[in-house]
Amino acid sequence: MDKMLSGLKGTFDNLTQVVISLLGLGIVLSLLGGNVPFIGAIAGNIVSLVQSLGNAGIVGLVAAIIILGFYNK
Repeated sequence: MDKMLSGLKGTFDNLTQVVISLLGLGIVLSLLGGNVPFIGAIAGNIVSLVQSLGNAGIVGLVAAIIILGFYNK
C-alpha cells in the first residue's frame, strides 16, 4: 500500500511540475507579445503583475527576486 501511495504521489508531483513549467512558458510568451490562448484567463493577473514590476524599477527587481525565490522552493 505504501509503494502504491508513494508512486501516486510521485506521479502527481511530476504532473504539477509539468503544469507549472507550461504556465511559466505561456507567461513568457505572452510578455513577448504572443497570443497564447490557454494563458488568457489563467495568467492575466500574473502578466499584469510582471509588467507593473518592470515599470517599478529597482523595487520591481527586488519583488521579482522574492517571487522567484518562492517559485524555486
